[in-house]
Amino acid sequence: MTHAMLKGSNVPLEAMAVHAVLRWTPGPAGSGAPDIDVSALLLSPEGRVRSDEDFVFYNQPRHPSGTVRRLGKKRVADGLSDSVQADLAGMDAEVDRILVVASADGVPFEHVRGLRISLYDAAAGAEGDPYAYFDVKPETGAETALICGELYRRGDTWKFRALGEGYSNGLVGLATDFGISVDESEAQSGAEAQHPEPRQPEPDSEAATQHTALPPTVAPPAPTAAPGYGYPQPPSQPPPAAPPGYGYPQPVSAPQGGYGYPQPAAAAVPGPDPHFKLPPQGPQFLAR
Repeated sequence: MTHAMLKGSNVPLEAMAVHAVLRWTPGPAGSGAPDIDVSALLLSPEGRVRSDEDFVFYNQPRHPSGTVRRLGKKRVADGLSDSVQADLAGMDAEVDRILVVASADGVPFEHVRGLRISLYDAAAGAEGDPYAYFDVKPETGAETALICGELYRRGDTWKFRALGEGYSNGLVGLATDFGISVDESEAQSGAEAQHPEPRQPEPDSEAATQHTALPPTVAPPAPTAAPGYGYPQPPSQPPPAAPPGYGYPQPVSAPQGGYGYPQPAAAAVPGPDPHFKLPPQGPQFLAR
């Protein structure tokens, strides 16, 4: 039998492991309907968590004891769902209550349609009829976090109570109220990680450097300077040798020297051969 619950009512639970399933109807594109996340807080008899580990949510989806865990979101026939599972039989005796919480991503619940929490026997799954359900109605519509209901002890049994109590300062305000130490910058980082916004790509530094860097400049070869006055000059090429004179060997011309500098000594020219005689010229007359 399914129990349709009103705010403040309670029902005893026969199952010792339950699924608490939160369902809602997403709005059309541009309607401003928020995404919903389910969380659970394990409270002591004093009404506060024993440590931050007693807060099960999207950045900490499993309690260290394994008795409470977040199962994640699904698309169902009538909308979307998010759920948690609680093993009541193995629950630590110090845990007196388990709050089942819905939070919106900074958008008030007045924009959420068809919000309902349903309880199922975990052994049977969440495919059949629920054991109980509660249509959650925000009191003002400005709430961004709602305690949909609570699982609580009564002696050796467990019960579920429908609540629908809200917080206008979101999941951070609710968690802080029950003893969670929340760093708002970390909470914001967690929310951005859960619902990231598109980022503009940053320019690649190496590519930018390659784009703006000028190609290496190759220096042109320095022009050969004209010889300065008074400095050693490069040796000039010797002039071509004159054709030899008839009958005499010709001296070798010395290369031209630079102006104002010592000239190389000319090679010694051999003197005439003292025994040299001219050959007979003209007709020759022999004495008789």
